[in-house]
Amino acid sequence: MTKPVILFILKRREDFNLEQHNAKGMSTGLYNSASFMSDMCVANGIDARLEVAIDNNCIDRLVTLHKPTHVIIEALWVVPSKFTILTKLHPNVKWIIRLHSEMPFLAGEGMALDWIGDYALYPNIVIAANGPRMLNEVRSYLKIKQDWSDEEAKKRIIYLPNYYPQLYKKKKYLVNKEYIDIGCFGAVRPLKNHLLQAIASLQFAEKIGKKLNFHINVGRVESKGEPVMSNLIGLFTQLHEKGHRLISNVWTPREEFLQLCEKMDIGLQVSFSETFNIVGADIISQGVPLVGSTEIPWFEKMYSARAPHCEEIYRALLLTHQEPERNVEINQRKLTEYTSKTDQIWSSYFKGE
Repeated sequence: MTKPVILFILKRREDFNLEQHNAKGMSTGLYNSASFMSDMCVANGIDARLEVAIDNNCIDRLVTLHKPTHVIIEALWVVPSKFTILTKLHPNVKWIIRLHSEMPFLAGEGMALDWIGDYALYPNIVIAANGPRMLNEVRSYLKIKQDWSDEEAKKRIIYLPNYYPQLYKKKKYLVNKEYIDIGCFGAVRPLKNHLLQAIASLQFAEKIGKKLNFHINVGRVESKGEPVMSNLIGLFTQLHEKGHRLISNVWTPREEFLQLCEKMDIGLQVSFSETFNIVGADIISQGVPLVGSTEIPWFEKMYSARAPHCEEIYRALLLTHQEPERNVEINQRKLTEYTSKTDQIWSSYFKGE
């Protein structure tokens, strides 16, 4: 059996600027995720490389350079018709299109289901989901479209979950502060639920007698997130005299972002749809307690909340404030358990083919 050589290919961000971004296109969640997967494969004795392409036309050159057995295209960005050329140029390569979203988020990408249906026409293309629900939903769709048997669907649509490095910190919690710093990081999108989390955070801060510093990232407002940002600004403008503040943090390379996470008292990631939530993992990795969505697959339910329910977020914040060390201990352990299974799943697929 030929030893696998995996080439991960991402698309460089559209707003790339050499003065602001690194050569790989700046540390985005997708790039970090792919780099974690590549490092995990190498640690398991699987040859893996990672490249960032400017567009579809770079793929042939990168595949010719690295001579992989498998190419993993991270997310939906390669137009399906491109594979008519690529599969002829590289007939022995297995192409894996790896999806990073659940169906509710994918619904906002107008071409998604059309492209996935076209990918299924190529016998050398496999679709990979990073969540079990998405796996089942795509299998159901393509079984109907292609008249596939259950066995064929399992071969053509596979499960490749996310990995996260198990490097964790502990920290001391400062209680004698005028402000409480809550980090609700990530791109501002409707399904990320920033506004309701801000309201719950305000209720929580008032309850414990502190002013709120509500931290967000600015610079990536996506998927019709502009009204969300406007409402966040309006909310805290109205409450400025009460001492509550919206703190806007620019996007930075990962190491700087982790340093920002470490400064928070609590992290918030109560979104409507998640397959993994790398921002939540970053927060927990720095020893900062987290209130997360019930959608996050590795997260402890005791400290979670359902996204539409402000009262659940508020109560989870109170519980986390009372026992921050326990929150961190449990969630670091559960994240380790999840990523250890990921390690096994990837090794089984690529070494067992």
